[in-house]
Amino acid sequence: MRRPHRAFFFVSGRVPGFLPLLALLAVLWTGVPLSAADIPGSKDTPFLKRFAGSEIIGYQVKSFDEYELQTSTFVRYNLETKKREFARPPLKPEGRLTRIWYEAAGDTGALEVYRNYLNELRSKGFVILYDSRKDPGATKWTNYLAPFGNADLTTNRSNYVFFAAEKNGICVASAKKKRPEGDVYVYLTVIEWGRDDRVYKARRGAYAAVDMVETRPMQQKMVTVSADEMSQAIVSTGRVSLYGIFFDTNRSEIKPASKPALAEIAKLLKKQPALNLHVVGHTDNTGGYAFNTALSKRRADAVVGALHKEYGIALSRLTANGVAYLAPVAPNTTEAGKAKNRRVELVPR
Repeated sequence: MRRPHRAFFFVSGRVPGFLPLLALLAVLWTGVPLSAADIPGSKDTPFLKRFAGSEIIGYQVKSFDEYELQTSTFVRYNLETKKREFARPPLKPEGRLTRIWYEAAGDTGALEVYRNYLNELRSKGFVILYDSRKDPGATKWTNYLAPFGNADLTTNRSNYVFFAAEKNGICVASAKKKRPEGDVYVYLTVIEWGRDDRVYKARRGAYAAVDMVETRPMQQKMVTVSADEMSQAIVSTGRVSLYGIFFDTNRSEIKPASKPALAEIAKLLKKQPALNLHVVGHTDNTGGYAFNTALSKRRADAVVGALHKEYGIALSRLTANGVAYLAPVAPNTTEAGKAKNRRVELVPR
């Protein structure tokens, strides 16, 4: 008997070079039973409930990652750049990434699951950014073959993922929820299969891929730079960048966690009594130039004051400077880049 036509397709995006769509749908033969409970270690997110009767068959959590979030209609796939192009550039939120693949076997259809999720998103305070059911151009995706990579999720399906699904019933949405502690983004893809398929290990029913990003700045986890390492950096590059001196957002009071770094600066200065330093405060570009110029100078002043009051370093050996975001070491267009730009540098006078 001839199998029904299936179209390879892509809709969503993620980290550059990876296209996460319904990897759960099309997998190679592995001998894994079709019926299985939630995979070990997986769980629902606290932001969304699951569709009744569905099981988790794919799961991944990363503490920090970048995600490419579609918010407009797909235009084309550029074969030269190997990138998807949309009517509007995708958003690229960064933060904690959770990816969950659900399987709802039986009489469930994709549209039922999709609309339930949209209602759930709205009830939880999310704003829908994109809805493929309202996009006249959405059908262009379903006939396009794209180069997919292997999934790096924990799954009870094959890790060698080959995306395949029936044309009809594909539903895609993206959503955003504003929070003081960081916005949350969701990318939802839902599809249905009309019958059990032993080749692709797909059960009759619906599948949903829920990708969620909880935005937050990357946490600095750099080991405190020692006095000897500071000395070597100054000799080799003429300066040393320090990320172990901490301030609250828009504040210039030094946090207690900064003491190890301050102690190493003091040790450097005591070992080299002829060394005098510019203490230079650097910020990201949030808040504008005038604000950050003043803030970076206040932070440099705070470092100089702490070295003098707490470690007995003469004020004549230290000069505080603030340069705002005029000397970035990374783009200020991402949270990761901004985190690298927020630093204190020591430069010999």
